[in-house]
Amino acid sequence: MSIIGIIAVSNCSRIPENNDPILGIWAKVETSNIEGKSTDTTREEWIFNDVYLGRYQSYSNSKLVFYTDFKWSVENGTYTIIYGDPQVTDVSVNLLKAQDPEILALGNGSVFATRE
Repeated sequence: MSIIGIIAVSNCSRIPENNDPILGIWAKVETSNIEGKSTDTTREEWIFNDVYLGRYQSYSNSKLVFYTDFKWSVENGTYTIIYGDPQVTDVSVNLLKAQDPEILALGNGSVFATRE
């Protein structure tokens, strides 16, 4: 009986496999040139994992300056990213798979991030 109980409990605790197309690393890179000065590069990175969690990281000239965790969900093709830090505004995006590379786009169509 105890063996049957252990098997039943272990089968109920499995996490369903998540094969969502958003899984992976997405990034946005911006470069600004200041006249007579060096170039400043800002890189933002979103890492989506299969348990609806992720990590956001921001770099300035290859140095990590900010990071926070986020939760994500999808409903009717729209992905909502909810950050764990109030310094970052929550956002909703759509995945454009027909593009190469794939793009996460804001509601107005502008590029939020591209797949790496």
